[in-house]
Amino acid sequence: MSDVIKQYLVKNEPYYRPVADEVALYEAAYSVRMPMMLKGPTGCGKTRFVEYMAWKLGKPLITVACNEDMTASDLVGRFLLDAQGTRWQDGPLTAAARYGAICYLDEVVEARQDTTVVIHPLTDNRRVLPLEKKGELVSAHPDFQLVISYNPGYQSLMKDLKQSTKQRFGALDFNYPEHDIETEIVAHETKVDIATAGKLVSIAERARNLKGHGLDEGISTRMLIYAGNLIAKGVDIHAACRMALVRPITDDPDMRDALDAAVTTFF
Repeated sequence: MSDVIKQYLVKNEPYYRPVADEVALYEAAYSVRMPMMLKGPTGCGKTRFVEYMAWKLGKPLITVACNEDMTASDLVGRFLLDAQGTRWQDGPLTAAARYGAICYLDEVVEARQDTTVVIHPLTDNRRVLPLEKKGELVSAHPDFQLVISYNPGYQSLMKDLKQSTKQRFGALDFNYPEHDIETEIVAHETKVDIATAGKLVSIAERARNLKGHGLDEGISTRMLIYAGNLIAKGVDIHAACRMALVRPITDDPDMRDALDAAVTTFF
């Protein structure tokens, strides 16, 4: 394995609690190098899942946080000037394809559509990446796989993937785990007791029922872990919940009162 790519190996096992058959399905997809699309709400474990699978498969993982200012050059690479003159520097997508890593494009719909089309030649039987500025055609390493993720419930019609892009991927749906599993996850990640973790999950479930009725997003598993970490450090439970669960997701005074009341109900 190239030294360029060794730094991206996931050295320690990330904690991931399977909720269905997603691990086996992903392993099967990787065995045939099927590009994968992970769909689900923010903070439900998509990124942790990819990290866990990269560790389990023993493959390097290059993660790109997509944004609306990201250009195709940010993905594939560009010429740079230094003291020796002009040199080419691979972008993260090119490095992953060239040396055999899993390339994970997080929240891919945040990128401009003219940027995301550069992935098309890598997601069909060609498995190549044209570097037009350099005049090179990079054939993907046998270990290369492309993984993308996005939150379909949050995106507007203007920020959806084209069908021509979606149909190049296999897809796995993610959601917040069932109560007992999410409680187990929160307790493991934060070291709070099971009873406290269960109450945090119950608050989140009540907030998620308000999505579309005053809340754009519910309380995510990630936010529960934030709250649990604060509680484990000795922060007052009500203050921890206000800071990590209630205040980040809404500025509406009535909605804040309703969520604060939920915290008081369970604690």
